[in-house]
Amino acid sequence: MPELTFDAEVRTEHGTGASRRLRHQDKLPAILYGGGKDPVSLTLEHNKVNLAQEKEAFYSQVLTLKINGKTEDVIVKAMQRHPYKPKLVHVDFLRVSKNNALTTTVPLHFLNEDTCVGAKAGGTVVHLLNEVEVKCLPADLPEFIEVDIQQLDAGQSLHLHDIALPKGVELTELSKGDDHDLSVVSVQAARGGSEEDEASESAEPGTEQE
Repeated sequence: MPELTFDAEVRTEHGTGASRRLRHQDKLPAILYGGGKDPVSLTLEHNKVNLAQEKEAFYSQVLTLKINGKTEDVIVKAMQRHPYKPKLVHVDFLRVSKNNALTTTVPLHFLNEDTCVGAKAGGTVVHLLNEVEVKCLPADLPEFIEVDIQQLDAGQSLHLHDIALPKGVELTELSKGDDHDLSVVSVQAARGGSEEDEASESAEPGTEQE
């Protein structure tokens, strides 16, 4: 897991010119909002954040910002990247409280893809979702959620209600009703039939095959 604590400084200069000067100094402009407090413009060390954001935990875990000797628990809500350079342009952080449930997305990790029943029979595993939106207290937020498809046969699918969730974690889609029980992963059956079968099916009625 990457380092999830970042030093930040309050930023007093705003505007395109000020942000450009910061980036030339390898600084990353950011904003912190939410939690019933006023938004605060921040500056972070670009390289440390850029390295951390390569790991999926950066997007799904609670991060800690150290600002003027105080700490803030936050999650990443938005990020702007440079159009062609491997650099970040801006990050939006949202305050979270240990006593209040938060809503965010968590990646899915699929287990036993190569050895599931349908794959062993020649089927193809198809991911229909790669992440899900969850609601939970910050202490219960998982880095990822595992989906075991060992018993999934060709022609079958797993839905949101089939996912085994960690304690204290809810899927927001399921709270919207049964029609939001989305398919998560499926196994497409291998194409059946031989060339001889296809040739027979394509023959016109009343004609004989030589």
